[in-house]
Order: sequence, then C-alpha cells, then structure tokens
Amino acid sequence: MINARWRPLFARLFPGFLGLAAFASLLSAGLAAPALAETPSLLDAITRSGTLRVGLTEDYRPFSIADASGIVEGIDVDMANNLAMSLGVKLQIVKTSWPTLKSDLETDKFDIAMGGITITLDRQKVGLFSTPVFSSGKTPITRCGDEVKYATLSQIDRPGVRVIVNPGGTNERFDKAHLHNGTIVSWTDNATIFDALARGEADLMITDAVETRLQAKLHPGVLCPVHPDAPFDRSELGYWMPRDVIFAAYIDQWLNLLNLTGQHQTILARWLP
Repeated sequence: MINARWRPLFARLFPGFLGLAAFASLLSAGLAAPALAETPSLLDAITRSGTLRVGLTEDYRPFSIADASGIVEGIDVDMANNLAMSLGVKLQIVKTSWPTLKSDLETDKFDIAMGGITITLDRQKVGLFSTPVFSSGKTPITRCGDEVKYATLSQIDRPGVRVIVNPGGTNERFDKAHLHNGTIVSWTDNATIFDALARGEADLMITDAVETRLQAKLHPGVLCPVHPDAPFDRSELGYWMPRDVIFAAYIDQWLNLLNLTGQHQTILARWLP
C-alpha cells in the first residue's frame, strides 16, 4: 500500500490516474510477474524423466530408416542421440508416420519430431519449428533414360503419366496442388516406394532433391534424379515440437553450437551422397 505521505505527490504527477488503489494493484501484479517465468517447461520435464522421446517415421533416407532387423539409422538418429547426450538423458525413438505426425505431436506421443520434416505454415500453427537444419526442394526422379521426358511440370501433368507418392506429407500436397491431368499413384510404404518405381509401378516420383540423389546412388543405373540442383520449389527442413518456447530456445542453441563446432557438418557428411 502507498504511504500517505506520498499521496499528494502522486496526485499531482498523475492527475488522470485510475486511483491509488488501482496503481497499487498494478504494482503488485508487476512484482508478481517474474513468477510466471518459473512455469515448468518441457525442458524441465525431459530432464526430470531422464528420457527424450523423438518421433521418427523411420522410412525417409537419409534422415531415418529402419533396416530389416528394426534398427533405425540416419542423419536424425545421430542428431537425436547427440541431443539426448546434451540433455544428459537417454533417447527413446517413437515410431510415427506422415499421416499421423500432426496428431501424434498434438497428443504428446513424443517431445520432438525429427527425420526430414518440411517447415510449413500449417504445421507452424500446431507447433514450433527449430531453425532450419536442411534446405531442399521438390524435383522428379525417374528411371534412367527418361529424364528428358519429365523435366517440367507440364511434361509430367499429362494423361497417362503416373506419379507415385507416399501419402500424408508434403510430397502428396505438392502433387495435388500441381498435377490435375496425370495419375497420382498412392504407395503407403515409403520404405519400398523407390523399388516400386524401379519396377515400373509408376513413371516418376516428385520428392525432395536430397532424397532423389540418395536413391539414385542406391539404385545405380536404374533410377536417375531430374535436375536436383534446380528443383521446382525451395523448402527447408526443421525439427517440430510443441509450443514450448523454453524447449525451442534450447533446441536452437544446441543446433547453433553443433554448427559452430562442425559436429552437424560431420553428421551430414556421413550420410549424404
């Protein structure tokens, strides 16, 4: 409460003020404000639990892929292990999928989603993204020898042309936005989709340029990327997490330090063609 000796001074300095009682209430609220900053964050919950839960689709080389024995590896498996180590906790990989990625984030299935997630405004409405970790763009991959047939969207968007796609992600969104005359072939198993393309189940696939380069390496002389250095659009990949600014700030600082020390570049070099 304001001392009576100061009341005349406040009355002269703030003649239109709401009143001393109101001022006292605002002052009290201001003094209490720092307590709001002490609200527990996801960062605290992770360190208390001793476990970092990372959502991965396990079907997108070179970011995360499960082998026949179920072992998951890739760029973001290495990154997830590094993040868990930085937090002093163990890593728990949570399998998710492109169609369920959003709902899994919203229902707290994991603390952070990694594994080649394109940053979009629709996803930003649901959670926060880290600073970008990779830049790419959509471009075709087809059987070698057919590259000149599918170099432009107008060549691709024709009756009789079959474009294979994994449902639930930005590849499908791109196809539906740009292709109206060709046939979109949905293939639910993203881990085998390029084998299907190699067998002739479709004429081409449109996906991130980094993936086309890697799949061409895995299918030498069979699958070839189409202008991966000049994709149809530009996009960035990042890590997706709940709306917790404290945890998001930690992730960004962790990424910043990995880049400064060169550890991020070392991990990328291990997996990229």
